[in-house]
Amino acid sequence: MAYREQLKDDYQETRLVQRRLIVAAVIVLVLMSIVLGRLYVLQVVEHDHFSTLSNSNRVRLKALPPTRGLIYDRNGIVLADNLPAYRLEIIREEVEELDKTLEGLKQLVEISDLDVKKFNLASKRRRPFESVPLLFNLSDDEVARLAVNLHQFQGVEINARLTRNYPLGKHAVHALGYVARIDERDLNSVDEANYAGTTHIGKLGLEKFYEGELHGEVGYQRVEVNASGRTLRVLDEKPPLPGNNLHLTIDSALQQLAEDLFADERGSVVAVDPNNGEILALVSMPSFDPNLFVKGISSAKYSELRDSSQQPLFNRALTGQYPPGSTTKPFFGLAGLEYNIMGPKQTVYCGGYYLLPNEERKYRDWKKQGHGKMDLDGAITQSCDVYFYDLSYSLGIDRMSVFMKQFGFGQRTGVDSTGERPGLMPSRGWKRGARGQPWYPGETLITGIGQGYMLVTPIQLASATGALALQGTRYKPHLVKTIEYPADSMELETVPEVSGVYNIKKLLNWQHVVKAMENVVHNIRGTAFRISKGLTYKIAGKTGTAQVFGIAQDEEYDEENVSKKLRDHALFVGFAPAEEPKIAMAVIVENGGHGSSTAAPIARKMMDAYLLRYNATHEPVPNE
Repeated sequence: MAYREQLKDDYQETRLVQRRLIVAAVIVLVLMSIVLGRLYVLQVVEHDHFSTLSNSNRVRLKALPPTRGLIYDRNGIVLADNLPAYRLEIIREEVEELDKTLEGLKQLVEISDLDVKKFNLASKRRRPFESVPLLFNLSDDEVARLAVNLHQFQGVEINARLTRNYPLGKHAVHALGYVARIDERDLNSVDEANYAGTTHIGKLGLEKFYEGELHGEVGYQRVEVNASGRTLRVLDEKPPLPGNNLHLTIDSALQQLAEDLFADERGSVVAVDPNNGEILALVSMPSFDPNLFVKGISSAKYSELRDSSQQPLFNRALTGQYPPGSTTKPFFGLAGLEYNIMGPKQTVYCGGYYLLPNEERKYRDWKKQGHGKMDLDGAITQSCDVYFYDLSYSLGIDRMSVFMKQFGFGQRTGVDSTGERPGLMPSRGWKRGARGQPWYPGETLITGIGQGYMLVTPIQLASATGALALQGTRYKPHLVKTIEYPADSMELETVPEVSGVYNIKKLLNWQHVVKAMENVVHNIRGTAFRISKGLTYKIAGKTGTAQVFGIAQDEEYDEENVSKKLRDHALFVGFAPAEEPKIAMAVIVENGGHGSSTAAPIARKMMDAYLLRYNATHEPVPNE
């Protein structure tokens, strides 16, 4: 017992316990310090950061895309509007296995590889919690099939959105253009923040040129969501500003008439009001339905349009470049008078061909036996080539080029659309720079009848004809008459802009040319006399025929033995009423043969439709 008592040392045991308690206390204090420090960091230092993360789980920001502006014709007829349509959309953040979800959806509706590809591209520019459209314009049957099975697909929604619609289909498409899905190239030219929630953008024509006016401004909505991502309530919002409306100069009735008159032919018509540059009709045929691009055109259908020999996607009115043929003769005739090269009564003998000094090559007239003696009036009325060969040789190509450029030839008109080309008004300097070759006298001759290197666009030709109608004043063609701002309840009207003025030296010179153009239609010898039957007003016009391929010296052109695609282009330019012009136009029918029989009748019917209306007794009455 005594031995055990000797082994026990109370003091040492107490010291050991105290040391252990001290160590434990230190450890506890250190751990508590760490916890308190971390709590300080979380609650104070990083409070804003974690508060934001917390709200992100509960509160989301949704983009509210603006309503795209409407497009009307000059009479208030809707050419482009917005219709509600159902879309299949996916919120990627809420989908665990996207591939599996897509495969499941494919069992219910048709989803192509192209749809998936476009979905993936669109997903790259959207935040994970934003919905991305997979399919547009769902049918009622598709909506029904999806709706009853939607509970099986987390993160998949059916939403009603406004979609662009073109009520008149293919009519006026080359003036309007169309909208289609936004791609990577589009994002390089727009404010991406302002296009949040927007899926389509203007691709061509007015839809692209006026994209900034039509699109509007995006709005935002802060919403509270549950754990499944479903919206519980709206916390606050900034409503979107709708796009502005365009009221065009286009007369849709005149536009549709022109398109119908072309039937199966290819070509273009541009009609303008020469007094202000308003475009009344801008036609390129054949056409296509722009609604195909809004809905998402298939690769097969797009290839069919793109590769068609008829080229329906090609905007002939602005992009097509054609030899103008004899439609330039009134301009060159005026140049001859203005430069005192040829008097109005001075004659040139036409024996069916023209020879340059010391040359044997014959420059033939369209009339094999010739026209005999021709003055300016007769040469324009009967479209005598030999007269203009002689006149152009005397003028020289450089004076011809300078004069024609004053009427806008060889230059873009500046129309408010996309894709316009400048045409070509050749000169010595141009050929030296572009071809590295000298200019030859024979090239001057064929330029004088609108052949050779010279090229024009239909809108350029119509604009120049309008300038001729107004004694040299040329207005810039435009498609938009008024921009309506719904948000501000105001309108902005387009102010006519003079883009060029040629000051005619003698008014009598212009009168000689216009009188000859009247005779083209109203004189029995005129090349367009057949359209004068029943006219109650006067048309000043000029027919034209432009060769598509060259003919050898010892050959003759036989239209019946030439394939359609190699036949001459048919042209007509004119304005009416001749004494007080209200409409000027250019008509080009590709491979149409003769301007007198193909292009001129189209112009006559369009002028009747615009200048005349009919009363209760069906008698024509001048349109005020």
